[in-house]
Amino acid sequence: MQKNILIWLLVFVLFLAGFIWLIMAPTKTGKLDSFATCLADSGATFYGAFWCPHCQNQKALFGSSAKLLPYVECSTPDGRNQLSICTDAGVTGYPTWEFANGDREGGEVSLERLSELTNCPLPVQEGLSEDND
Repeated sequence: MQKNILIWLLVFVLFLAGFIWLIMAPTKTGKLDSFATCLADSGATFYGAFWCPHCQNQKALFGSSAKLLPYVECSTPDGRNQLSICTDAGVTGYPTWEFANGDREGGEVSLERLSELTNCPLPVQEGLSEDND
């Protein structure tokens, strides 16, 4: 009986330690998190398709910060059609960036150009264009 109590106590302590570690563990931030967040806050929208190599290149410019982009997937899961959200928005090619003032830029857009179009400052970091993770 005492052995069972000891085992359950050990399980509880390990569970509690794991839970505390998950809460306290630092989250990894990307070098361009603030820039990607600013793009979203500025009203910019990035329309793309999962099968589009230029869209993948555009996301790669942001490294791990790509998850924060104001991205809208336009392709149906089978890759054969466009979703109505993009059809209704008049998207005809990928990638397409649309900005709060209604202007659009098609194709891969440089970080510097996105900064110009949104007034979002690019972080100043060495090697920014080489490795954004």
